[in-house]
Order: sequence, then C-alpha cells, then structure tokens
Amino acid sequence: MGKKEERSLLSLLYSISRDLASELELREVLQRVLFASLEHVGGERASIVVLDDQGNPVDATIVYNGQMHTHTTRQLRETVERGLAGWVVRHRKAALVTDTSHDERWLHRPDDAELETPKSAICVPLLSRSKLVGVLTLVHPRPGAFSHTDLELMQSIADQAGIAVLNARLYAESQRQARVMTALAESAMNINASLQLEDVFFKILEQISRALQVQTAAIALLEADQLVIARALGQASEQLQGLHLSKDQGIFGWVMREGRGTVVPYAEKDERFSASDALPALETRALACAPLRVGRRTIGLLIAVNPIKGRFDRDTLLLMTGIGSLAGLAIQNARLFQRLDAAHRRYRELFEESIDPIVLTDLEGQVLEANRMALRVLGFDLETIQAMTVDQLHEVLWANVGMDFELVSGNAPVRYESALYRRNGTLSVEVYVHRVYYENNVVLRWTFRDITERKELDLLRNDLTSMIYHDLRSPLANISSSLDLLQTLVKVESDDQIQAVMRIAEHSVGRIQRLLSSLLDLNRLEAGQPIVSQQVAEARVIVRDAVAAVQPQAGGRQQRLKVLVDDTLRHLWADSDMILRVLTNLIENAIKFSPPGSTIRVGAREEQDMALFWVQDEGPGIPPQEQEHIFDKFKRLRSEKGPKGLGIGLAFCRLAVNGHGGKIWVESQPGQGSTFYFTLPFAPPGTY
Repeated sequence: MGKKEERSLLSLLYSISRDLASELELREVLQRVLFASLEHVGGERASIVVLDDQGNPVDATIVYNGQMHTHTTRQLRETVERGLAGWVVRHRKAALVTDTSHDERWLHRPDDAELETPKSAICVPLLSRSKLVGVLTLVHPRPGAFSHTDLELMQSIADQAGIAVLNARLYAESQRQARVMTALAESAMNINASLQLEDVFFKILEQISRALQVQTAAIALLEADQLVIARALGQASEQLQGLHLSKDQGIFGWVMREGRGTVVPYAEKDERFSASDALPALETRALACAPLRVGRRTIGLLIAVNPIKGRFDRDTLLLMTGIGSLAGLAIQNARLFQRLDAAHRRYRELFEESIDPIVLTDLEGQVLEANRMALRVLGFDLETIQAMTVDQLHEVLWANVGMDFELVSGNAPVRYESALYRRNGTLSVEVYVHRVYYENNVVLRWTFRDITERKELDLLRNDLTSMIYHDLRSPLANISSSLDLLQTLVKVESDDQIQAVMRIAEHSVGRIQRLLSSLLDLNRLEAGQPIVSQQVAEARVIVRDAVAAVQPQAGGRQQRLKVLVDDTLRHLWADSDMILRVLTNLIENAIKFSPPGSTIRVGAREEQDMALFWVQDEGPGIPPQEQEHIFDKFKRLRSEKGPKGLGIGLAFCRLAVNGHGGKIWVESQPGQGSTFYFTLPFAPPGTY
C-alpha cells in the first residue's frame, strides 16, 4: 500500500472514528458503522450483533438494500450459535468467505430469499481493549467480490467501531438501569403512599400497566390456601375479579413453587402452560408473572398479560420482580393496618356501648379517655375527667395494683372492690383493671361495675344470718336443756318409741347447733379473725364422731357409710370441733345428693406431709364450670333437680380449712359422683 493509499485510509478511519464518537445511542452507532462499511467496503447487506460481557447477543441491526430491518431473538441466537458470526466469536478472528455455497460456516436460513445463490461475505470481530463486544458482517451477492484488502479495511473499521459500540452499549445499559431504578423508585413511592388496601392494589396495578404497557395487570392472593385474583386493571378486569387460579399447575403454579418470576413470550408454546393459565375474556398470548413475597413467604402473584407493543422487553422480569417485592410488603402492611383499624373500631364500639363506666389511663394513671357511661355516672364532662388521675376517680387499692401499676398485666385483670367518687356522692363498685393496646400505645383500662345492689343484698343476708343465729341460739339452748331434763324425768329405757323420738330430737338439735356454730365461725373467718383454739387432735376420732352424727340420716335412706382411715396417721393440729363440723357438713351433703342404697366413703391418709381427708359420694356429679364456685357464699348448683340449701355450708368448709393452713377442692364428673378433699397440718413435734 502506497503512501497515498495509507493517507486515504487514515483519513477514512479518522472520519469514521470522529463520526462514531459523536453519538452514544446504540442503535444510531450501529447504523453508522453499517452504512460506513457498505459505503467504503461494498456489498448489499450488512449486520452487527452486539454481545454482552458473557458473550450473549443483546442487540442487532441489519441493513439490506439501504433499509433497516428488524430481527428476532431466535435469529440472533442462531446466528451466534451456528452461523459465520458464531465461528468468528469462538475464534475471535476475522473470516473471508469467497463463496458461501461452499463454506460450511455459512448459515442458510429459511428466511433467506436467495438461499441457493452463492455470495461472498466478510465477518470481523468488534474488539475493545481485547474485549469482544460484537460481530460485523458484510455480504455481497457475487462470489469473490471481497478481497483480503477489503478484509483488512473491514477489520480497521471494526477496530474503530469496537470502542464506540462498547461505549454505546454501556450507555444503553446505564440508561436502561436508570429507567428500571426510576420505575422501581417511583413504584416504591407510589405503592407505599397509602395503607388503604384498595389504594395499594390500584397503585401496584397502575405501576405495572405504565411500566410494561400491558393489556391487563392483575394481583392474585392466597386466601384460605386458594389463589384468587383480588384486583385487576385493564381489559376484562371485571371478569377476572375473584377468579380462582391453580396454585399447583401451569405457569402460575410454577412461580408459586419456585418463588421466582418468569416471562413467557409465547404462552401456549411454553411447556409449563396449562388450561388453568387461560384467563377468561382474554387471549393469553404472552404473560409475565412474579411472586409477591413477604420475607421468605409467597403470599400471591403479580401478573401482566399481553404487552401492547407485541413483546416484553429485556427489563420486564427485573421490573416485575422488583415491583413484586415492593408490592408484597405493601399489601401485607395494608392488610395488617386494615385488621388493626377494624380491631380499633370494634374496640371503640364496645368501649362506647358498654353498660359499665370505663376509663383509659396511661401507665402513670393520667386519664386519657372515658366512655359515655363513665361521663353519665361520674357527672363530669370529658375535659374535666381528662384533667384527673385515676386515684381521684376512686379509692385505688395500691396493694393490688402496685404503686407503679407493676402488678397489672395484659392477661387476667386485677379485681377489687372500691368506692367511685361521683359529683354527687360515692358509688360501690367492683374494679377490673388490665393493660390493653389503644392507638398503638399500652394503656390501663379501668372498668367500674356497680355493685350497690349486691352490697345491699349482702348486708341483708348478713343481717338475716345474724338474726337467725342470735334469735335461734337461746331457744335452741332451752330445747337442748329441756331434752336433757326429760331424759332424767322419763324412764326412756322402758319405751322404745319414746327412745326413738328422743334420738330424733337430739339429732335435729345437734344439726341446728352445728349450723349456728358454722354461721358464727363463717362471720368470724370472713372478718379475718384467726383460729386460736388449735390443739392436738386425732383424725380417727374426728371421723368416728362425724360418722356417728350423720348415721341416723344415712340409715333413713338405707345408705352405707364406709370408713377408711390410715392407722398410722399422725395427730393433727386443729380445732377439733370446727373440723368435725367441716367433715360432718361434707358427709351430710354426700348423703343428701346420693341415691338411697348407695355407699358413702369417708377416709383419711397422709399425703405430701399433710393429712388428706376425703368424702366420696355416688351422686349426680358437679359440672366442671360450677366446681370453682360451689365454695362461694350463698352459691348453689344451678340444676333445678335435687335438694336445696342456703349455700353457706361449703363456704364455711373452705374458710375453716384455709384458716387451718390447708386446702379444699372437689373432683367430679357429671353422672359419676363427686369426691371432696381437704388437707390439714400435723401437730408439731413435741406437742403429744
């Protein structure tokens, strides 16, 4: 090559380099390279395939008869894998084909209209700093049209184009990434702008439709282990609403199982496609699907159907996956907010509609809120009450709640009786206080239940009890003395009938005396007075005397009393008379509730360093829900059948046993009888 030719070549390369350097748009750079190659080297067709860093084709441009032509992903893949361009990529060197009909490297495609016509071709790699960025191909319709000089010129042009193509590709990728990041940032801002579930649905679908330009976008959520379309936007959205999709089959099932998205350009040709993927009123040509994720859990799918431009671009999966991650968390947050809001509304409704006065305070006792009933009962307006503390509203039992309310938890409420301070006087109330969440804060809820009627009733009962005890005690003592006197005046041994009558009278007097003594002890024990008459006592003697006291009752009902007392049982530390009345009361109840002819078992043994007594009957049993309350004062079983009583016997038993440091309880199943147990302490060593 002469100096003139060299100067001409350098001028050409400089012109091409300057022309390419002035442009950063990839498609424009490719067109300029192709037109420069056709102009200075020759030929009727030219193409460039652009490769990414992994050697995969990402773009291509073809010029034929002076016109730009489109390409398909399949054509790109075939060209790089099996065509002349693929050979150049693998060997990273240029190729000159003088006759394409005799070169096996040439790929004959069905879309080539001149399949049997021999041609000549030049194919050169586009390199930039030893990095392969593409392949440039020229085709001439006449064999032998290209020479080695043309090949060298083509390679020189390619050397100048390589860096321009790389820069343009990097610029295009940066622009694409910027668009993706902008779309994701915009999606994040819009999707998370609201906590209303309907708004979140709409914004998610709007972002998908805008970013991907699709015919229809939909959100499917897992509901009770079923995949249901919650919302849709676009064509046939009304028909899709509420549609059930398969979470196990088809493309949707694949995304649910794999937990990753997919883009399907030709839905019916995809091997994963099934009838369950076909959406009503839509011809599903192409679809993109991504999981809605919350942490590691998939809660549904994001679906885009039929791109308006005809095909999804290379950023579709990235956008769908990114928006799916944002959308999953946004939907979850909106759902939680919806549930919390509903819970707050329900709480507010219950709070306002309660028939009891309710006050909310902070953890320092300052009043925050009060319901309508509290305002009505207290006689103050809300503003006045909110300026008060809870101890200004009622007499707080600090021993129950703690000086800093540390004894109040969110589980079982603290309960005590107190006086509520109203504008006009006080009101007897039962207070329930426990911790609750209110408007995202932990507060104390104070419920004041009016117990005025109960207090009045308790007072009447106490007055009645006192009256019965005091008014009956003296006449009963006279009757007992009269019976003793009669025994000395009448020779009862000679008359069995008189003897029987006397036993009945003595037994009845004994029962009344025990009842009155129990009433007196009940009042004393309720007042907190200790048991001061404890001394050494024998369990066998107490059981014997109790059985003897009730024997006439058991005999009258043909019932058998079976006694089981451990001979080695140690002495007790107890008030013998009081415990005798406890055991007698339990046996009388067993006789009363057991059918005629049954067996009542009474026993005592040592268990866990305590004396354990029991009375077992064959009665109807006690329902589990009533077993906790039968030891309460004036409480009776709710059953209408069977004997009735005042409801003080078991209350006395509990107070008497607890006063001795023991414990009393019942074990029972309906229809299987009941067994009452109580424990008592043993006498200290050295007392007997």
